[in-house]
Amino acid sequence: MTSPTGNTVLDPERVGAELIDFIEGRTKRRIEPDLDIFTTGLVSSLFALELVVHVENTYDVAVGGPDLRLDNFRTIKAVTALILRLRGEADG
Repeated sequence: MTSPTGNTVLDPERVGAELIDFIEGRTKRRIEPDLDIFTTGLVSSLFALELVVHVENTYDVAVGGPDLRLDNFRTIKAVTALILRLRGEADG
């Protein structure tokens, strides 16, 4: 299946699992999809920038302006929703 932009449609569960793998690989700590990675101290400001770059490069999106908010990166669920929205695949 493809999106309106001609890209392959992403599976939200797979995106979430890939993001968890990325963050767990860097932090060496287990995380859950709804864990706030900032308030728990798992993510520093430097790692937050790395996460933004990872999202942009891996999912072929550009994160900027109003999308570059902490709330869009607090949890795996939030990052997944951002990616799907930026790719035009979000529900509703």
